[in-house]
Amino acid sequence: MLINLRRSIISIVVFTAFFGFVYALAGTGVAQVLFPHQADGSITADGSTLIGQNWAAVKCPGHPVGSCVFHGRPDDTGPYAANPKANVSGGDNPLVANGVNGESAATNLGPRSKVLLGDTKQLVAYWHSLGVEPTPDLVTTSGSGLDPDITPADATVQIPMVSKATGVAPSALRQLIAKETNGAELGFLGSSYIDVLQLNEGLASLEHR
Repeated sequence: MLINLRRSIISIVVFTAFFGFVYALAGTGVAQVLFPHQADGSITADGSTLIGQNWAAVKCPGHPVGSCVFHGRPDDTGPYAANPKANVSGGDNPLVANGVNGESAATNLGPRSKVLLGDTKQLVAYWHSLGVEPTPDLVTTSGSGLDPDITPADATVQIPMVSKATGVAPSALRQLIAKETNGAELGFLGSSYIDVLQLNEGLASLEHR
């Protein structure tokens, strides 16, 4: 009996040391070497690079609200905007529990949905009011309702709006977009993309020169 008890205690100590300390420290070390940005967190002074934000709410003195920055997918814009009084948390939230919208999800509305058509028309009108001819991405929400990225084409169509509101030359904005464009993952997965937060941080640096 004492032999079995000793074996049990030794096993507990060994497995606790390995999985509780060695494994955790090894994982942390690998993450710091291979994925330092993700391991240290995505939060900057302006927000998170991994979570889409409602850029349409940014105040632009002397210009329409939201016109002085680049926008992401409309996950929290227009018909999808947050409304605390109605218990709507914002984003593309079709999942409802106890009458309250969920935090994130896709609507799963089909192409014949009148709701989807109405929401899309509202977003098209919103962009036209800002002098922008929107791409499909700018009038449709992402699958997660939290997408922080857009394509270079999505950013390019916003150049006239941003240039007018900020005074930054279109050529400088095109250079910024090219600089902030990331290639496809591993060179072949997906397509080129731009993190909207990092793009707007780059825009702020151009304005302050």
